This record gives sequence, C-alpha cells and structure tokens, in this order.
Amino acid sequence: MIFAEGLTRRFGSTTALDGFDLEVPAGTIHGLLGPNGAGKTTAVRILTTLLRPDSGRAEVAGHDVVRRSDRVRARIGLVGQQAAVDEQLSGRQNLEMFGRLHHLGRERARRRAAELLDRFDLTDAADRSAGKYSGGMRRRLDLATGLITDPAVLFLDEPTTGLDPRARNEVWRTIRALAADGTTVLLTTQYLEEADQLADALAVIDHGRVVAAGTSDELKGRLGDDHLDVVVRDPARLDQLVMILQKIGEPRTDPDRRLVSVPVRDRVAALTTVAHQIKEQGIEAEDIGVRRPTLDEVFLSLTERSAP
Repeated sequence: MIFAEGLTRRFGSTTALDGFDLEVPAGTIHGLLGPNGAGKTTAVRILTTLLRPDSGRAEVAGHDVVRRSDRVRARIGLVGQQAAVDEQLSGRQNLEMFGRLHHLGRERARRRAAELLDRFDLTDAADRSAGKYSGGMRRRLDLATGLITDPAVLFLDEPTTGLDPRARNEVWRTIRALAADGTTVLLTTQYLEEADQLADALAVIDHGRVVAAGTSDELKGRLGDDHLDVVVRDPARLDQLVMILQKIGEPRTDPDRRLVSVPVRDRVAALTTVAHQIKEQGIEAEDIGVRRPTLDEVFLSLTERSAP
C-alpha cells in the first residue's frame, strides 16, 4: 500500500532525504522511527503529496504521489501531531464539518459522523464541545476526522504526544482496531515503547535513509546477545562492579540508575558467576537479572553507528 524507492529531497544545502526506501503491506501498522532531523516528516509530507521529491518515486494505494496526487489524496487520511479539531464545536459538529469539507454532502456527512462517533466510543459526548473532552477523547476525535472518507491508508504523526498512560492506551486500542479492520497505518513516533507495542514492522531512518528494517524482534536480534543488568545499592561501588563485568564483555554504565549492563551469551552461567562474585566482594545489589535487548538500545545502536 505504500512504496518508496530512492526518494531524495534537499532544502538548500541540507539533504533531508538521501535515497529513502520503504515498503508497507496492506492492513499493517508500520512504524517509522528516527532521531529529530532524520527525515521522517519530509518522508511523510512526500507520501501524503504535500511535498514533491527531487528524485526517486513513491506510490500510495497504487497511485504515484506526483503524477496522480489527486487520487492519492482521495485514498489517504492524515492525523498530525497537533489536534486539528475545533474546540468550540461539538464532536458531532467537528465530524460533520470535516465531512462537508470533503464534499460528502449534508446527509452523508451526518451519517458518517454518527458512524465514527459510535466506532470511537464518543456517542455519549457527541454534542459536548470538544474543548471539554479529555486528552484521550480529543485524540480519538482527531483520529475520527482522519477517517471521515474511510481511507485505505492512514498516516499518524506522533499520535499520543502529551497523553497520560491511560489515554495513550485508549489510542493504542483504537489504532489496533483500525488495522484489524483493514486500514494500513504508517506511524511516526518518538515513543519506542509505542512502536514496540503497535507496529507489525519497523523502519529506522537516519540522515535521510533507512538504516534498518524488520519486525521489533528482528531488530532486537541484530544486537545479538542478551544483557545482564546489575543495580547496586551504593553508587560508589559502580567502578568495582564494572571491573567484574569486564571479564564477561564490554559493560555500559548508567550512573543515574546505578546500573551496569553487559551482553552475555550463556544466561545461567553469567548470572551465577556474577552473583557469586559480587557477593564475595561485598557489593550489595538492589536488582540483578538477564533480559533481551530493548528497542531503545537497538535505536541508539543503529543511529549512533550511522552518525557522521
């Protein structure tokens, strides 16, 4: 449903996209991750016909984004980071207004608004001004406006920014339901936990090009080994703990969390050996355990490697 090959885009002396490639199958949630300035927004603007590429090509819902931009716009929805709803209008009035702006006609806009209010569990608040909605309700209303034309592809830019955990979970459930109903979703987010929870596949972009792609598990597998984490009670013992873990691998230290982490191959042997040695040297551990690499670690590893 989304295909990009060799997209480039420059703004003066700045290269925003430098050979950007992407493939997103129909009915999936695809996460687009990258540090600030990596090119995510530029890529989304090109895919949604808001910006022309300097070179390369892209298709969305089977249509070229440059030559058939009108057909692309008829098949997509776009929900930006900032809510687009009018807080003075009710939820129903917002949806009907967006329906009229999309030339649905008065009666069809009313029917579509009612359908979306029911789908997003907003019927009871339909005639309340959007300014009185909670953060999660307002974001669900914003998602509903992006679906007013029943698009085949929905672009979501930072959909849960500023939401509390409960509201974020509400939006996550809504996004999962959209994909389950057949909508293809391209999600850009700074919350790696969000990408881990929602996305069927991920693409990591840095310096204008995709540096890694795959499922969350596949990307985590690129880091290879599991990690042994030890949290010490006394931060003054961190250096001593590092010396112990250096016998296993190359440790990483987080002084703020009093944590030292090291990659390990044999989980049981590493855990047993380290637990014995820190006890022998009188180091008190608040926590010790073995875990898989996190998506945060994958992200940092990939973007650090690609940095100039």
